[in-house]
Amino acid sequence: MARSTVSGRTNTPNDQRSCCGTCQTPLSSAPVTDDALPGFSHESYDEGVTAVVAEIRRCDPDGTKMAKVFRATFDQLYDGQRTGRYRVDQLFKTEKTHFGTLIEINLQRELQFNDGIVLDFEIAGHEVDCKYSHTGQWMLPVESFEQIVLVTQADDRTATWSAGVVRASEANRRLGENRDKKTGLNAVGRSQITWVFKDAAMQPNALLQMDPATVFRIMSARSGQARINELLRLATNRRISRNIIATVAQQDDYMKRVRDNGGARGALRPEGYLILGGDYSIQRNIAYALGAVVPEPGEVVSVRVEPTIPEVGVEIAGEWWQLLADERQAPTPAPRVPR
Repeated sequence: MARSTVSGRTNTPNDQRSCCGTCQTPLSSAPVTDDALPGFSHESYDEGVTAVVAEIRRCDPDGTKMAKVFRATFDQLYDGQRTGRYRVDQLFKTEKTHFGTLIEINLQRELQFNDGIVLDFEIAGHEVDCKYSHTGQWMLPVESFEQIVLVTQADDRTATWSAGVVRASEANRRLGENRDKKTGLNAVGRSQITWVFKDAAMQPNALLQMDPATVFRIMSARSGQARINELLRLATNRRISRNIIATVAQQDDYMKRVRDNGGARGALRPEGYLILGGDYSIQRNIAYALGAVVPEPGEVVSVRVEPTIPEVGVEIAGEWWQLLADERQAPTPAPRVPR
């Protein structure tokens, strides 16, 4: 690796584009323009839909606010610090049903939409109904017929979310209805969705990205400190959020379990683990210089390191270090993390 000496400068790597100032999640999808929309044609132009899409893009040009809402809503329902839950299938049926309501509430708070008279929101002078579905099968009540609908979807396993706008016109709706007179979009209607953001990224759920057996091993440890030690020992080179740390520790002082002076940093240092926090620019720069995943504010990344020759890797406190990529035992303890 090319020579890199880490300093305390506050600048961060230019190629780390982030979704927002809160979760700092890299975006995988930019706003979708009309010309790129599947099924878009001038014949299907809807002035109201166009106005609503434009206003949402004005409120949230790069999707940072909406990404934060989806991540926060998953975490709100999991309530991991008290329950240890981190997956949708661990929720009660009533909680899953409540997800859509929370998305509506949290989107309105974040984007500051006005209340609608009949429907959920008033956006750009138009009544807009907000619908969420984990599967993309949005159910449309009678009051949304012929109205504009903001359809939303998210997948915590892939850490992606989507939001689009469509009119629930007769041509766009299925003919069949359920006992509550609700129906859904037909194939034409789905093709008419104007995707404001499609498969954009949100802050990842580290526990969902690991092998279930590994997660079971982590969560089976007897104490909160032991669980955090196992998390940072096994979930290497991954962005680990405060919510994941709280879920694993299930204690009020969960961040204390990561630090030195009795926390994971001190416990794992003899094994060659370097735990880098995204709240400090110098630690973000170390991760970047090592070629590791860079933690964002509110996150940590755990990596294993070994000494190397001068001018190779990254210099920390006068010594040079590189990633220990294989399963070998670390030859020496990791250095203390500079702050």
